Amino acid sequence: MTSAESPLQPCHGPAAEQDAPRRGRPRSEAAEQAIYGAVEKLMEDGVGLAELSIERIAAEAGVGKATIYRRWPNKEALLVDVVDRLEEPMPPLAGPTYRDDLIGAVDYMRRRGLIKRSRWIVKSALGQMNSWPELKQTYHERVVHPRRELIRQIVRRGVEAGELRSDLDVELLCELLIGPILLRTVLWDDAPLEDPDLPRQMIDAVLDGVAVR
Repeated sequence: MTSAESPLQPCHGPAAEQDAPRRGRPRSEAAEQAIYGAVEKLMEDGVGLAELSIERIAAEAGVGKATIYRRWPNKEALLVDVVDRLEEPMPPLAGPTYRDDLIGAVDYMRRRGLIKRSRWIVKSALGQMNSWPELKQTYHERVVHPRRELIRQIVRRGVEAGELRSDLDVELLCELLIGPILLRTVLWDDAPLEDPDLPRQMIDAVLDGVAVR
């Protein structure tokens, strides 16, 4: 028997890699999905944010605590990611006009409000954040502030194009344009949001008052 035919000869190449049994830690993506799923299940079972610990999450996910800490520095950062991934991602806004982008942004908030109502986890987490200042701050830095800045950029485009009044403060313009949808999605849980034409109605109603004539 030649060395090439010897059963002791190691096998190399793609075929060998495919046939070789997989050992070691689960893939990063699989571990992350298990961790996300564990947090969601615990919250669905009624576990509050105060009772959610890294140890409890790790046990539910079937991973070690170190697996979680390699990905998140603390529980707050993990919970922000969990809530953020349950929400519909912000769509790319590149409409032909600033008005189109404003309508798109308001429609995103409308759909986000509907998701919050239908996803108990999101509503529960957001509702408990007021008692967790660090978690609330992290959520605002990671989720709220970037979205607010996007609205500012859209409004600035309108001002620079000469279609929005330049004598008004940008923050005030943002509040006037985005305030109505936030009122319905944040303060009034039972306000109607189903009409897909609602964002256009809101933006056009405000623009009739702030647009340059």
